[in-house]
Amino acid sequence: MQYFSGRFKEAASDLILDFHSSIHFDKRLYRYDIMGSIAHVRGLAKMDIISKEDGELIEKTLIEILESIEKGEIEFCTTYEDIHMNIEKILIDRIGDVGKKLHTGRSRNDQVAVDMRLFAKDEVKKIQSFLLELIEVTTELGEKNFETYMPGFTHLQKAQPISFGHYMFAYSEMFKRDFKRLENAAELMDYSPLGSAALAGTTYPIDREFTAAILGFKGPTLNSLDGVSDRDYLIEIMSGLSITMMHLSRFSEEIIIYSSNDYGYIELSDSFSTGSSIMPQKKNPDAAELVRGKTGRVYGDLMALLTTMKGIPLAYNKDMQEDKEAFFDAVDTVKGCLQVFIGMVKTLKVKDEVLLLACNDGFINATDVADYLTVRGMSFREAYKITGAIVSYCIENSFNLETLSLERYKEFSYIFSGDIYETIAIKTCVEKRKSLGGPSKDSLLSHLEDLNRFIAGAKIDLINYRLNDIF
Repeated sequence: MQYFSGRFKEAASDLILDFHSSIHFDKRLYRYDIMGSIAHVRGLAKMDIISKEDGELIEKTLIEILESIEKGEIEFCTTYEDIHMNIEKILIDRIGDVGKKLHTGRSRNDQVAVDMRLFAKDEVKKIQSFLLELIEVTTELGEKNFETYMPGFTHLQKAQPISFGHYMFAYSEMFKRDFKRLENAAELMDYSPLGSAALAGTTYPIDREFTAAILGFKGPTLNSLDGVSDRDYLIEIMSGLSITMMHLSRFSEEIIIYSSNDYGYIELSDSFSTGSSIMPQKKNPDAAELVRGKTGRVYGDLMALLTTMKGIPLAYNKDMQEDKEAFFDAVDTVKGCLQVFIGMVKTLKVKDEVLLLACNDGFINATDVADYLTVRGMSFREAYKITGAIVSYCIENSFNLETLSLERYKEFSYIFSGDIYETIAIKTCVEKRKSLGGPSKDSLLSHLEDLNRFIAGAKIDLINYRLNDIF
């Protein structure tokens, strides 16, 4: 912190060096830092703030430094505190005083802001690619199970029959929203703070539109105070990631329940299960449990940054260095969870016979009995009351709605006739629910078209994305 300053007369304490330093975690920003520096030096040369020859030498040397870093030939030093100062020190060591011209008209405040935006843009696209793959997996699994009937639940109580395809498409929709949230966050952050300098811009005649374009941003930020102190985009991305983890956690909870011995609706592959150190019969859904557990970790990362930012006056404060570890951890955790989750869902086995058998318990077609009476002229409230009485009778006498005799049905209402059994058959109950968004095959085919359109469009967007590679 004191190595480029004439202000300090005493050497920095080793304690403050270690406490202050961020190089051990922000070194992963090296590529983005060099990108920002190349854009800046091109801008300086364009406006004749430095000579063209000096600009070309600095850029050439920065590219050589990048190559050295990627070959593992450079060891960063805590003495120079962060990735920005380390690279600048290496540059000066290689080309002398010319390297000192790089920092003309900028500050580490706008430098780190640029680095983090470039890094975040890349990470958003990586996470979106995993989300898209997961959407494809849930959609494909759903398409294979349009006629695999299962109980739908409310309050974890069997409620109405649906299909496994309908169930999978619910998660396709959740992950589709997660994809779009990240798209929205990327849209809002796509502006360059380079040129904001420390907080008040610079007296040099820089061209911020030019440097923003080099880095692939839509344009420059419009307020220098906001440019260096904005971390909304990280919070917004982390908020989106927290919602993604919430969806993964809900799905994990159901995988854990549905793969348990008492349910047996699905079976996880051996490759995504673990055993017990003492109980040889166990097949544990540890992958799902870890995803569920890591959700709290990502929530914690979000809350940490929100709490850090809540009391910071404009503009930059050192507290903001705390954004990196939380953001890095959140994106790394989510990427890891998505990769495991994709493999787990892709390889799970759907136990269609068990699911169908589960539909015969719990009176999940009771609503259809009430609808049967309503369609034939009875008010729904009266039909509801009669159906409740039928269910109570069945529970007391160990019947279900399919095994109750027609004679008994007629004791509750003369409206009942022999077609009641076809009406309340599980397949009928599902397939007649043709309303938009319903579980019938017709509805699911329509939903599938929409999902496939989304997948195709998202693939094109991801293929077309390139972080502006200026090397």
